[in-house]
Amino acid sequence: MKNLGNLMKQAKEMQSKMAEMQAELETHEITGVSGAGMVKVTLNGKGDMRGLSIDPSIVDPEDKEMLEDLIKAAHADARVKVDAYSQEKMKEMAGGMQLPPGMNLPF
Repeated sequence: MKNLGNLMKQAKEMQSKMAEMQAELETHEITGVSGAGMVKVTLNGKGDMRGLSIDPSIVDPEDKEMLEDLIKAAHADARVKVDAYSQEKMKEMAGGMQLPPGMNLPF
């Protein structure tokens, strides 16, 4: 029974750490860029878009596809950075313990 009590205590601690990490991910912002910095997409640590910046010099009504591609590329760049950040935070929380392949907590 002593082991069960320790296990429950560890589970509560892990749950508390997870809640703290979720709150931090909501406020942490990461920016992805494309077009040599002419398009910037800012996401929070949970992947929600918080900002979009487009240099006016690249806005061409005749070539909206290029602008759309740059926005998608900046978003993809930000997403990769968010995923890396959240995995690093998860590793810290788990004490360096590796997650099984395909397990992408907390999402």
